[in-house]
Amino acid sequence: MADTLYLSLWYPNLRLESLPDKLTAVLETFAAHGGEKQIYSATVWPVSWSESPVFQRVYARLGTEGGVPPGQAVEDAFELLHDDYAYEFQIGWSLWEVETGGGLDPRWVRQPRLVRVTGFGPLFDEGCYEQDGHIKIDFGSDAPFLEEETELDAQAARHVEENVRQLVELAGAVEKGSGATARVLWSELGESLAQRLAARLGAGN
Repeated sequence: MADTLYLSLWYPNLRLESLPDKLTAVLETFAAHGGEKQIYSATVWPVSWSESPVFQRVYARLGTEGGVPPGQAVEDAFELLHDDYAYEFQIGWSLWEVETGGGLDPRWVRQPRLVRVTGFGPLFDEGCYEQDGHIKIDFGSDAPFLEEETELDAQAARHVEENVRQLVELAGAVEKGSGATARVLWSELGESLAQRLAARLGAGN
């Protein structure tokens, strides 16, 4: 069963004024680890997720030319600087995924997906940063890291391992590049990706 995968990052004594620099550092790291150099959109949420955005700018669509550098998108969003706001950015990140259809054999292709990177003000959603991190990266479905619906032959195992290695390298790079002192990779259902992956690769041997 597919799950949603997140990476949470925490910083010591983080002041709201320092959050833009941390977000920019995280977003700029993607380009060296399978991601895009440009930001597709920026959204600012007030108070909690149940409220309507107070700012939203779409710079480009996934898979199209355009977008803006991370620094510009962050600067645009942080014109509204409030303790109880959340600042969300969408960036492209490519992984190996299985393309099936038409009765043909599965074909592996590198597909871009939208990843959401959100920085939280200290009062947003009753201080949700304590649990979710000062910055949270939403990778979307964990399917490319497991491919549980695909026969795990040598080629499939190689692509799954490449995806996992890219994820691990990105997590380490954003932690180091932004100066985070704690990071947690977690899933919506609370299951360990490492344990599920070990079971999956073990089943394929």
